[in-house]
Amino acid sequence: MSVDVPEQSDVDGGTARDAAEGAGQDATARPGRVRRALVRWARRVGIAVLGLAVAVTLFSFTYNAATAERMQPPANLDFTRTGDVETRYRAWGDPQAPGAPIVLVHGFVEDADTWSRMAPQLAGRHWVQAYDMAGFGYTQRQGPYTLDALAAQLGQFLDARGVQRPVLVAHSLGAGVVARFALDHPDRVGGILFLDGDGLGTAGRSSGPRSLPDPWRTTLLRLAVRSDWVIGHLYGSQCGPACPPLDAAGVDQWRRPLQVPGAEEALWDMAGHGIVGLSPTELARVAGTGIPAAVVFGAEDSGFARTSPAQTAQRIGAGPPLIIPGGHHLTMISHPAEVAAAVESLAARAHPRS
Repeated sequence: MSVDVPEQSDVDGGTARDAAEGAGQDATARPGRVRRALVRWARRVGIAVLGLAVAVTLFSFTYNAATAERMQPPANLDFTRTGDVETRYRAWGDPQAPGAPIVLVHGFVEDADTWSRMAPQLAGRHWVQAYDMAGFGYTQRQGPYTLDALAAQLGQFLDARGVQRPVLVAHSLGAGVVARFALDHPDRVGGILFLDGDGLGTAGRSSGPRSLPDPWRTTLLRLAVRSDWVIGHLYGSQCGPACPPLDAAGVDQWRRPLQVPGAEEALWDMAGHGIVGLSPTELARVAGTGIPAAVVFGAEDSGFARTSPAQTAQRIGAGPPLIIPGGHHLTMISHPAEVAAAVESLAARAHPRS
């Protein structure tokens, strides 16, 4: 009896074929395993993200409920009626002072108190007043917060306080408001000074924080407002090293207006529309009014290009701008004497009181 013994080449060939077939099967199966692994990984990540979102949202609702109580304005503030709004204001000096009356118009998230270091330096010769624009400070929160509405409030404030042909000193956002008012009522303005502001609007250039949905945006705002460190950091970055440090009362001065009833809603409304102001073409019309004008900027104001002061001065018909060395964006706080001197110089050129 004979037994067929396979030759070595047949054995090797079979083994090779089996290995090749196994490798082919592995190659075919590998993409499927990778896809399944990716699906499992994506599912786990999705569940984790969903869980985190739910947890953050629950925290946000809880935190917002716990911090829902609003602050009340300090006692003994002065208010006057402007249209349908109770407008808060401050005044320094004598209404019968020999110099031209001066009205101070603040910028974004500021109020009349922002001028408290500079205004007294003008009060010896001028009747000086500052008011809280609609949407800021302690003025009653009632929109709209458009450029036209804010300019109308300025006119109503002048009427209510009996101010004629004042020098209008406008900081930052206030420059656009004053420019609008000056174009609409040039006969009611004795002079204009733009301080750390160019009068131009930013509408349409940014979606703003309004794009963040509630309750998250409310939580983030309240966390920031309730943080002494955040307020101090923002103040320091905008004011610079020449400004006095904030004590507890100083922190409250910046914080409380953002915690009064209606403040959050007004802030979201304004933030969603950008900084109000004019277009470059509209602003250039100010020069044609013949109103005496001046421009003052801090040399270290990072919010504007180096060419902005000169361009702004040209647009509103002012002389060369005054650049304050070491000044940042809040020069009325960091360099009150220099700003007051610039206002005095403009007031000397302003139209006489009628």
